[in-house]
Amino acid sequence: MPMYQVKPVSPGGIKIDLPTCMYKLPNIHAQGTNCGEHALQNGEVDPALKRLEERQDEVLRRLYELKATVDGLAKTVTTPDADLDASTLSRGPAESVFRGTADLDPLLGKDLGALRDIVINANPAHPPLSLLVLHGLLCQRYQVLSSVHVHSSVSSVPPPLLSCLGPRHIDSYARQRFQLGFTLIWKDVSKLQMKFNTQSMCPIEGEANVARFLFRLLGAEPQNPVAATQMDCWIDTAVFQLAEGGSKERAAVLRSLNAALGRSPWLLGQEFSLADIVCVCCILLTGLTTSAPANVQRWLKACQNLGHFDCVYPLLQ
Repeated sequence: MPMYQVKPVSPGGIKIDLPTCMYKLPNIHAQGTNCGEHALQNGEVDPALKRLEERQDEVLRRLYELKATVDGLAKTVTTPDADLDASTLSRGPAESVFRGTADLDPLLGKDLGALRDIVINANPAHPPLSLLVLHGLLCQRYQVLSSVHVHSSVSSVPPPLLSCLGPRHIDSYARQRFQLGFTLIWKDVSKLQMKFNTQSMCPIEGEANVARFLFRLLGAEPQNPVAATQMDCWIDTAVFQLAEGGSKERAAVLRSLNAALGRSPWLLGQEFSLADIVCVCCILLTGLTTSAPANVQRWLKACQNLGHFDCVYPLLQ
C-alpha cells in the first residue's frame, strides 16, 4: 500500500501525436488543394511579379528612346560635321509630315533602336531640285524628320535654300517618333554625295543615283525591266545632256522629249515617274522652259499642276 496517493491532473485517454520531423510544411505538390497559400500554383500570376514586369517594360522603353536620341545626335555630330542648323531659320507656316504610315522594313531591313538617316552634302551653287521634289513625296508617305545645315566651308547661303525642306517640326526633339531622317547640308563639294547607314559609311555620289535611291523608297519603281531601262535612260540624258551639255545637246534632248510626249502624257507612258521629275528639274534649272516645244510646254504645265514641284519654284527666282 503506497504511502501517498495523488489523483491524476489530466484524463488518461489523451492521445498525443509526436512529430516525425523537425519542421512540418504543407505539401505544395498535392492535387486538388484549395488552400489560399497555394492559389498561385494554379496558373495565377503573383501581383508582385506582375508589377515587376511592368516596371521592366517601362525601363526598356525609356532605354530605347534614349538610345534612339543618342544615336541621332552621334550621327549629326560625327558624320556630316555641320556647323549651323538652318532649319531653325525658317519663318514659313508649319506643315505636318505625318501623312503616311508606310513601313520601311521591307525596303531597308529592320534597324531597331535607331532612326534611319539620309544625309546629303550638296553645293548651294547647284541645288539638287529633284531631291527636293522627292523629299516632298517621301513626306507624304513616311514620317520624315527634315533638317537643313550649313557647313563652315560655305560662306553664305541664300535664304530660300535655308528653308527648302520647310520649318523644323515641333516634335523634332523626339527622334523615335519618326521613320526616316532627311538631312541636307550645304557644303563646298564638287559632286553631290549621300550617306545612308552612316555606321558603315556607304556613300552614293551624283544627283541621279541619289534620286534613284530615294525613288525606290516610294515603292513606285517600274516592275517592267523595259520601263525601268527607259527611265534610267531619260535620267542619264537629263543629267549629262540637259544639265551639263552644250546648246546643241540640249536642243536635241528637247526634240526627243517633244517626240516622246507627243505619244503619251508622261515619259514612260501613262504613269508619272522619276524620269519626269529629273527631266523637269533639269529644264527648270537650265532655263529652257520658254524655248521648249509645244508638247514639252504642255507636259511642264501638267507637272506643275501636280503640285510636286511647288518647293522648287521659289529657288529659281
